[in-house]
Amino acid sequence: MSHITLITGSTLGGAEYVADHLADLLEQDGHQTEIVNQADLATLSTDQIWLVICSTHGAGDYPDNFVHFAEQLASDQPDLSALRYGIIGLGDSSYDTFCAAAKNIDQQLATLGASRLGERLEIDVSQDPVPEDPAEEWLTTWKTHLNA
Repeated sequence: MSHITLITGSTLGGAEYVADHLADLLEQDGHQTEIVNQADLATLSTDQIWLVICSTHGAGDYPDNFVHFAEQLASDQPDLSALRYGIIGLGDSSYDTFCAAAKNIDQQLATLGASRLGERLEIDVSQDPVPEDPAEEWLTTWKTHLNA
């Protein structure tokens, strides 16, 4: 089974709730998980799978607990060619910056050579007030990519 590091970017806690729920489901399937709420590039292993769960703050910005991590990726430009990852974005579709943080980190990881597993999930919290529900549905398909 896989070891999956769930990295959250959250302002109001929604991404953390999703990470907690998905970690429980992944562990039920025999995967090892670790949740990181203040990601630091120096402590993350690229030998594991990352599942990045990030809300969008303000005008398309990263949440405060995620800014340092995104800045590290941009400045250090690490070789992430060994990394496999998934992306879940949380946002409100009434804003033109809907899920911009997740889209931006997805692009940044891909530019650094990482390979995304499956499709990016974009959760509209104005339509899905319990973001754990669409995330759980998405996880069913995403898990099929883990051993591919």
